[in-house]
Amino acid sequence: MSLSVFDHPWLSGLFGDPEMAAVLAPERQMAHMLAFEAAWSRACGKAGLFEATQAEEAAVAIETAEIDLADIAAGMAQDGVPIPRLVTQLKALAPAEAVHKGATSQDVVDTALVLALREASFLIAGRLMELETHLKALDDRFGDAPLMGRTRMQAATEITVRDRVLAWRLPISDHLKTLDQKRADVEKVQVGGASGDRKALADKGDFVVSEVAKTLGLAPTDKSWQTMRHGIAGYASFLSLVTGSLGKIGQDIALMAQQGIECVSISGAGGSSAMPHKQNPVAAELLVTLARYNATQVSAMHHAVVHEQERSGTAWSLEWMVLPQMLMATGRSLSMAIQLVQNIQRLGDPA
Repeated sequence: MSLSVFDHPWLSGLFGDPEMAAVLAPERQMAHMLAFEAAWSRACGKAGLFEATQAEEAAVAIETAEIDLADIAAGMAQDGVPIPRLVTQLKALAPAEAVHKGATSQDVVDTALVLALREASFLIAGRLMELETHLKALDDRFGDAPLMGRTRMQAATEITVRDRVLAWRLPISDHLKTLDQKRADVEKVQVGGASGDRKALADKGDFVVSEVAKTLGLAPTDKSWQTMRHGIAGYASFLSLVTGSLGKIGQDIALMAQQGIECVSISGAGGSSAMPHKQNPVAAELLVTLARYNATQVSAMHHAVVHEQERSGTAWSLEWMVLPQMLMATGRSLSMAIQLVQNIQRLGDPA
């Protein structure tokens, strides 16, 4: 049995998100690591740290390398990181003196991570904008309709559909603005070397960092951020806030769909094996589930901020376990919210 609902043979029918899964695929992660290694060889060649011809030969070989992932997995079990085996494979294909020298495993893995986050951010931003558009359309269709306002789940005073939909829609706009800041916080190249001080690069450190960053489309940094994980944890918190806002939409719709309330009508609702008359608000429920899931994962990501001294094995690997799952939950939550909002056929108090 697969251990993740996001790629399980049938549970993924509810939880899976093929587009986000493609962003996080191991083949894509390996492509990012190879992109770093190729950029590293070229930058060190330009800096005079590697012989120029060998550096370019190495970069080309790295870019076209076919990696034995089974060997990488065996190395991971032994070394706790994939890079020693990766470097061994690359040195068999390219001039060894122009491969990886002066870099360290965390430089490769962390830079690959932020390249993946950049792709995930593009996907998230596109879906946030699409959801915002559909919520605006919902407002245009039903905004003036009367709706009973409810406080503490009890009838309060009459409002309009627009009042409730705005509480769904405005946070989406805020999240789009926040995402720009979170991208700036994380889309930074990681270069620290053995102990984070870039000592192996001597006086060429700033040049190499700048060249690698430029090649990969990332920001350079004055110092390695390998033990400063607040940016990554902040991005994870952002993911939870997004799914939390979508969970609020889902919770409202599930309550509005209750028998006896019935102020929302949804096409394509879920059926029951025992009660054919039922129309279960599956999509709305899933938004609540994913919001609660991500909320629990934020705690783990905040634990992973605590990196001891100049590198942590425990905190670092905790991120690998948690962050991809949060990205999957966020991607699926957004796609389901878009589907749910489009399936609303009626919104407002029943006539």
